[in-house]
Amino acid sequence: MKIAIIIPARYASTRFPGKPLTMIGGQTMLSRVVSLAQSAIGQIDGDITLAVATEDQRIADHAAELGVQGIMTSDNCKTGSDRVLEALNILENYSGNKIDFVLGLQGDAPFTPIEAISKMIIAFQANTDIEVITPIINLRWSELDRLRAQKQITPFSGTTCTINKNGQALWFSKNIIPAIRQEEKLYTMGEFSPVYQHIGLYGYAADILRQFVSLDEGYYEKLEGLEQLRFLENGITIQTIKLNVPLGLAQAGIDSPEDVKRAEEMLKKL
Repeated sequence: MKIAIIIPARYASTRFPGKPLTMIGGQTMLSRVVSLAQSAIGQIDGDITLAVATEDQRIADHAAELGVQGIMTSDNCKTGSDRVLEALNILENYSGNKIDFVLGLQGDAPFTPIEAISKMIIAFQANTDIEVITPIINLRWSELDRLRAQKQITPFSGTTCTINKNGQALWFSKNIIPAIRQEEKLYTMGEFSPVYQHIGLYGYAADILRQFVSLDEGYYEKLEGLEQLRFLENGITIQTIKLNVPLGLAQAGIDSPEDVKRAEEMLKKL
């Protein structure tokens, strides 16, 4: 089985230009994400390729400085998944080998737990019927309160998810779901809330990724700005895996300069 970890890292972000090269605690965001991938690869048996997919030569050059292949992709890619697929096709054409599973590791999520990467790959190695796989974190009540406060400042930071009894995703939203009646009563029943925060990390069977990119943008995908809703709107199942994250370290991606300040505060706790 051949596996690729591809890091989509776009320079021309509308809300935060140059985001992958932003310094966080003395390191670029991209260097932190590359280090996560390299650490995870060291924990997994298998044929795994690591590459950065970008539309900007500055990021490709920085990837080379980090010892990672930088793949130049079109600046017309609409989503991270489009960029991952373009890079995947380039890798396959260059090597002559078909890749079975590809993991798109977001270049703006420098606090992605290493176990998320390794667990996703290991889960697919064990069950190749999985179409798409993504990690979630069950938020403690204090973490839910923090997410609510964060959304008062940056409303579109942080995504939540609901799941069925088999751990397959029912829905994702930039709103906090589910709404909770009788929250005071539930609060007294345990440390964890009923809310799952989604970590923006996806693993795909390669043929499913190709199918996804060929589909039209979904209605709810467009409203929420969440590409994973296109899968659900077209009947493609998304398997979730639950992560065990220490208190206070559930972290959304970096979507704005304000998030960088939050990230640096989090680094002080590590």
